[in-house]
Amino acid sequence: MAELQILNLLLVLLAAWAGGMVAKRVGFPPILGELLIGIVLGPALLGLLETSAALDTLAEVGIIFLMAYIGMEINFKDLGKASWAGLLAAIGGFVVPFVLGYYTIIIFDGTQIAALFVGIAVGVTSLATKSRILVDLKLLDTRIAYVLMAGALISDTLALVIFAGIIGFVDVGSVDAAGLSWVAGKAILFFAAAVIIGIYMFPLIGKALSKFKTISRTFHFTIMVLIVLLFSELAEIAGLHGILGAFMAGLFIRDGVFPRQVFKEVTGVFHDMSIGFLAPIFFVTAGFHVSLEVFQTDLALLILIIVGAVVGKIVGTALFYLPSGHGWREGITIGTGMNGRGAVEIIIAGIGLQMGIITTEIFSILVFMAISTTLTVPLFLTWTTNWLRKRGELVKQDSRKGYLILGANPLGRYMASQLKEHQEVVLIDSNKDLVNEAKEMGMNAIYGNALKEDTFELANAQDKNTFIALTGNSEINMLATQLAHNSFYIPNKVVLISPDENAAGLNLLDPMDASSLFASKTDLTPWAYKISANEFKEQIVKAEEDSTTREWVKKYGKNKDILPILIMDEQGHKRPFHFKENISVNEKIIYLE
Repeated sequence: MAELQILNLLLVLLAAWAGGMVAKRVGFPPILGELLIGIVLGPALLGLLETSAALDTLAEVGIIFLMAYIGMEINFKDLGKASWAGLLAAIGGFVVPFVLGYYTIIIFDGTQIAALFVGIAVGVTSLATKSRILVDLKLLDTRIAYVLMAGALISDTLALVIFAGIIGFVDVGSVDAAGLSWVAGKAILFFAAAVIIGIYMFPLIGKALSKFKTISRTFHFTIMVLIVLLFSELAEIAGLHGILGAFMAGLFIRDGVFPRQVFKEVTGVFHDMSIGFLAPIFFVTAGFHVSLEVFQTDLALLILIIVGAVVGKIVGTALFYLPSGHGWREGITIGTGMNGRGAVEIIIAGIGLQMGIITTEIFSILVFMAISTTLTVPLFLTWTTNWLRKRGELVKQDSRKGYLILGANPLGRYMASQLKEHQEVVLIDSNKDLVNEAKEMGMNAIYGNALKEDTFELANAQDKNTFIALTGNSEINMLATQLAHNSFYIPNKVVLISPDENAAGLNLLDPMDASSLFASKTDLTPWAYKISANEFKEQIVKAEEDSTTREWVKKYGKNKDILPILIMDEQGHKRPFHFKENISVNEKIIYLE
């Protein structure tokens, strides 16, 4: 039995934390930092850390739970947002680099199985940092954002299917028809059983668990772990690898077993255990297996694999994307965004190394390929999206629509009544009386705590285009806006800032790309009273020239007790009046006095 060396485990976890933190600080996935720190501190360079049988066991458990978590994070409903275009991008972005990777290894006298492993690794597109990068570049409400996310999802799934076939082939060890039929039959039986259990049995388990109100989160977590391990074992029995079973388990756990609230809590624990503890052990120890000698002995192959991965991904995506009708420039942009690698290909490569299918040299090349290609994503994607933006070809996507307003007070209800003429509006408030008043007025209002993700989920925040924080408490407004920004990636955020808010509070708006409502600090109380008592007048004035909202307030609002609340375009569509908004000539400003 392998002895667990506590000090060695502690040092590996500290290294993983340090490497991941540095990588995250500079805008890259923690996985890259964990790999790099493993290379630097491991046998490849400084030799300060080493692996052990116990660490290898923890690492193997870590990748099983990580793949389960990846499955839990995938929502197949998102594929509908990109449809045909996303499928084209995924196929082109996978097939072309796959072929280039495969034939590069064949040319260098590698085996066919090793070539297939390399093809999968260069064809994968990581989901690891897409959302964060898209938020940072203000792209989340564009068509390319949805195509990128769908492309990455399809690519990873396709890679795992091919990986399943390779593992089955290796298990047989021959290419005779009977052997291959047996492998294919077991794989089909596994996937069929997984689908049947996931679709039909998981809901029954969920209903049974829901009857026991006193069941703790720990018990639910235990159930989740047992399901993941059961599916992993089923995959192993079928001659596949356990990560495929874990991935399938994650896909079905997402919607089938636990109520929304319980799933959120348990997934958080699962995230912390897998990504915070076990998976970093895998990625740091994976760095231990990297050999720097490839820069001397296999430099040509390393360069060709990296170039093939980058060029193949961009060119393949652009070529296959042409039938979508969205243009080759958008295809190139999506290709640059899909160039990032991360967890899946490193896991697959690590399994290949463990099974003796690929050599240490090939594994090292794949690790350096994953690191170098991922480093290109922020740079290339920034350049190509700016290129599209300057040409006026950065297309906004209509998948996100509507407003989510925090605050069912009289001013919030007034604003909602105006905006809902052309867009869906949902109000949320922790005051049940205010929520009931809004409902009596025919509005969609939800009672709940706006600082909890569950409330946002009930309001379908993930589908909303604009979040408006409209309570009299600036601190709550800021915290809720941070939640809208960090967890739901709502592209447009508008915040009511009270007159007593200091400059430090205002400085929080820029990192969230938020704007102050009404283009000035505003006291909610008097305006809420005026509206509830019907002691106000609604005025509409036409803009005589182009201007910013700040300029309009200085010109028309100075020394006047007015509240500019909405801007209406020439088609009658209304939008909130806020600090970062512009007013075009002939548009109308709706204000209260």
